[in-house]
Amino acid sequence: MKQFIGEEIEVEFDKEFILEKSPPCPISFKWQGEIFYINEMISSWFDYERKGKKARNMRITHLARARKKGSWGTGRFYFKVKDEFGKIVVIYYDRSPKNVFNKKGRWVLFTIEKT
Repeated sequence: MKQFIGEEIEVEFDKEFILEKSPPCPISFKWQGEIFYINEMISSWFDYERKGKKARNMRITHLARARKKGSWGTGRFYFKVKDEFGKIVVIYYDRSPKNVFNKKGRWVLFTIEKT
């Protein structure tokens, strides 16, 4: 059974990477003051689907390309991982900027599978 969390988390990487808006799987994440180490990445995928207003503000000719390669500030990178305690969790990086002053995306703990 999966439990939806949907809370922002802090992540850590073992090395720097070039494309900030296209991140690799982190090595750990911090949620509610506790650090969880990732032992295994089970799978990863991305979703460049434009939702809400963003789905209507692009020409149809550009929309197909955006679904495959993404466009600025749109999309999520998902990682299904196993933590050090054997729990299966899904985290994602949301490429949407927080606001006009902070254009970085955010990391979110999406679900935890109950065993």
